[in-house]
Amino acid sequence: MVGQVLDGRYRVDARIAVGGMATVYRAVDTRLDRVLALKVMHPALAADGTFVERFIREAKSVARLAHPNVVQVFDQGTDGSYVYLAMEYVAGCTLRDVLRDRGALQPRAALDILEPVLAALGAAHRAGFVHRDMKPENVLIGDDGRVKVADFGLVRSVDTVTSTTGTVLGTVSYLAPEQIEQPGAADPRVDVYACGVVLYEMLTGEKPHDGDSPAVVLYKHLHEDVPPPSAVVPGMAYELDELVASATARTPAIRPYDAVALLAQAREARAALSVDQLDAVPPQALSSDHEQRDIGADLTSVIPRSLTVPRPLPVNEEEEAEGAVFHRTSRLESPPPLPPRRRTERSRRRLVTIVAAVLLALGLGAGVWYINSGQFTQVPPLLAKTEAQARDRLEQSGLEVGKVEHAYSDTVKRGTVISSDPKQGTRIRDNDSVGLTISDGPETVRVPDVEGYRLDKARSLLKDGGLEPGMVSRAFSEDVRRGFVISTDPEKGTERRAGSAIALTVSKGSPIDVPDVTGETLEDAQADLEEAGLKVKVSSEEVNSSEFDQGQVALQTPQNGSTAAEGDTVTLTLSKGPEMVEVPDVVGAGVDDAKAALEGAGFQVDEDRGLLGLFGDTVKKQSVKGGKTAPKGSTITITIR
Repeated sequence: MVGQVLDGRYRVDARIAVGGMATVYRAVDTRLDRVLALKVMHPALAADGTFVERFIREAKSVARLAHPNVVQVFDQGTDGSYVYLAMEYVAGCTLRDVLRDRGALQPRAALDILEPVLAALGAAHRAGFVHRDMKPENVLIGDDGRVKVADFGLVRSVDTVTSTTGTVLGTVSYLAPEQIEQPGAADPRVDVYACGVVLYEMLTGEKPHDGDSPAVVLYKHLHEDVPPPSAVVPGMAYELDELVASATARTPAIRPYDAVALLAQAREARAALSVDQLDAVPPQALSSDHEQRDIGADLTSVIPRSLTVPRPLPVNEEEEAEGAVFHRTSRLESPPPLPPRRRTERSRRRLVTIVAAVLLALGLGAGVWYINSGQFTQVPPLLAKTEAQARDRLEQSGLEVGKVEHAYSDTVKRGTVISSDPKQGTRIRDNDSVGLTISDGPETVRVPDVEGYRLDKARSLLKDGGLEPGMVSRAFSEDVRRGFVISTDPEKGTERRAGSAIALTVSKGSPIDVPDVTGETLEDAQADLEEAGLKVKVSSEEVNSSEFDQGQVALQTPQNGSTAAEGDTVTLTLSKGPEMVEVPDVVGAGVDDAKAALEGAGFQVDEDRGLLGLFGDTVKKQSVKGGKTAPKGSTITITIR
């Protein structure tokens, strides 16, 4: 298609990528003179009318999803057999390119990429969209460091394709278990799972599950948990392990309910990390002189500045300590030469030095003995386990259960562990106690009775009850006054999660039949409409009308016969009277020519032949003389002799 112009507007300059459903080209919008990306569906899919219809419908919906981290859709159209999307062109590379050339990323870099991705998905989830195919290939990183999510809309329109090919939508490495078991059932938590896998891959440089075939990978997603990143990257912060575990829980109910909730957890994890933990370079990171492979841009200009801070990650605490000691001793300088002292003073100082060395050795020995003789262990992973399972796990580790508290949680299943004190991985003495916080599930509240309240008061009552006012629709009601609540959805008394949105139906008042006031004077029309309980607005523009005289109502909106609510406004447009048109002079012309001239000027024509003109063909007279004006649409009589 390179060189072609679609719809007479989009000139295709180069092919960017080829996928399973479409080919992406770099193109120029010749009308607006801007570079954009053109996604053209493969002909086999374009021949499927149902697929194309859904593709267009979803593209229109996604075009309304204005978010700085979503690749925007500018236009959609067809040109012959080509069905295309015109989208924002992002100059840069994909996250897959970054991982291929950089390996594992620093935690700060991974979070810098994850957070805008979650912000984009969160906006989509709250608007009713599920991406369903989140993977590094769909995360674009611009030359300016901006992160954008691609392939919204298209991924939600391929159900018809998957049903005919028998394949499961999405790349197998990022599929949530429920997508594998029920390919047609997907909610925002499948995107949450995929983001957890992407985060794991950014932190470790590898996918959590691998195998010789896609079937093996699918089996592992169904039956094995995603391992903590620290299992691959020693020294990785516990908060990042927890974030990955929360996002990739195999049970959907345990995961954050959408990307907004996961974004909140990611920001909490970032806040809990030190600068050294954020900027540590994992051993799996590739060296800076690693050969770049077909990215098309130097990655140092593509990745945000925070992705390139070089600070090595210690493999364990002992190595970290040794490194610190080496660093300090390497910077010590030799003391200046001492002045000569008497032999007795020199001997005394030597004795003091020997005593101090002996005491230091005894102290170090005692410390080593204390550490080695005491029994130490680490707090085991307890997140998402039931209280009974957590108690058993602590007992197996030689620890006791401390204070058990309960808290509401929107993301952790009721009866399972939200957190422990100390946290997982903390080194504590054997037989010490570990406190547990158990989830009581989402906090639920009852929908209050707001029927019969004004809309503003109803909204206030919902907020006071721990809920959020949702979408407002309006309906006629004989019983409820205009502006007051008729009902809620869900109904009053229904239990809902705290913070849920409650839809409100507000009364428009009793229905009123709009009277017909066309042809009336403005004063009479206003009186009739106001008597019916309606307001009147007069349009600033007037129209010509051959039916109504100047000053009479020529048009009304809404029209008569329509139904309106009390207090609604009816717009009136007044007549300027008929449009006056100059009458052509047709005396002496043939009948056919005369009729054509008069009708062309906008008049109707009536023939008067009488007895003498039955066989005549020449106009001897016309009812309005040529050169004068008459109302457009009026009738001109021609006399034929």
